[in-house]
Amino acid sequence: MRFTVVVITRDRRQSLLAALARMRELTEDAPVIVVDNASRDGTADAVAAEHPEIALIRSPGNLGAVGRNLAVDHVRTPYIAFCDDDTWWDPDAPSRAADLLDAHPRLAVVTGRILVEPGGREDPIVPELRDSPVPGPPWLPGPALGSFLAGASMLRAEAFREAGGFSSRLWLGGEEELLSADLMALGWQLCYAEDVVVHHEPSRLREPHLRRRHGIRNTLWFTWLRRPLPVAVRRTARLLRTLPRDRVTAGALAEAAAGLG
Repeated sequence: MRFTVVVITRDRRQSLLAALARMRELTEDAPVIVVDNASRDGTADAVAAEHPEIALIRSPGNLGAVGRNLAVDHVRTPYIAFCDDDTWWDPDAPSRAADLLDAHPRLAVVTGRILVEPGGREDPIVPELRDSPVPGPPWLPGPALGSFLAGASMLRAEAFREAGGFSSRLWLGGEEELLSADLMALGWQLCYAEDVVVHHEPSRLREPHLRRRHGIRNTLWFTWLRRPLPVAVRRTARLLRTLPRDRVTAGALAEAAAGLG
């Protein structure tokens, strides 16, 4: 087997079960690992009952993106097809991504074309991926990327482990940007692949204020942890000019400052 599908979930039983059912349509056999981030709606029990073939990891607490690291500890295949509980791969998409990784040994990440469901329209991020200005070597099979979307990407397990996986500090939101920077610093490459299709049906069970606060905080942390001082100052100033002046932003700035102190 070439790849393992890894899913993290919390309190989204129905959307997760629908996503897992679709995985039976994959054209290539692959083990599936689900990490339940301490769901309170019976998600883990439902997975165990309806999908006994799936490896289920019950986290005692909500680890956010770091839950993926738990799953990778159990991965024995060369590649990892990450998936969220509201995303799924086209039946042949993981095989296409794995073919690209097979053919390019220094390629660490393949990010697919995301279609928003219902309706199958392109996610607004897709044109940015397709027209990425990031420079890359001529051997790349698609546009070079400076970051990726974990729920729509396949990663090389060796590269993921070498870079240390997802940062426990960031928890959730922007965790891909920090990992991408570490991968590139190690000489790995990331790219977009047009014919690797991933579907996303955004769950209504979201905490938008919490996600925005963490997103702002993590962007600032990444900027100050991985960017030269002049770049960090400019990026921070630009971010502060564009953020809404509300409680969510204030909380994010306070958390960011405390974390850097």
